[in-house]
Amino acid sequence: MAQIKVKLVRSRIARKPNQKKNLEALGLTRCGKEKTFEDSPAVRGMIAKVSHLVEVSE
Repeated sequence: MAQIKVKLVRSRIARKPNQKKNLEALGLTRCGKEKTFEDSPAVRGMIAKVSHLVEVSE
């Protein structure tokens, strides 16, 4: 299965609680932190909720 890289590029400060929880679930706790995930609909949905805060590369 394909891999996708997700990098947090904007701060979590002053974000809605559901967005903060989504970032925590993805493991993105600090700006500049990058994680690799299997490309799945669940992960894509989580990324869509915080798409304005993250950068995605495939």
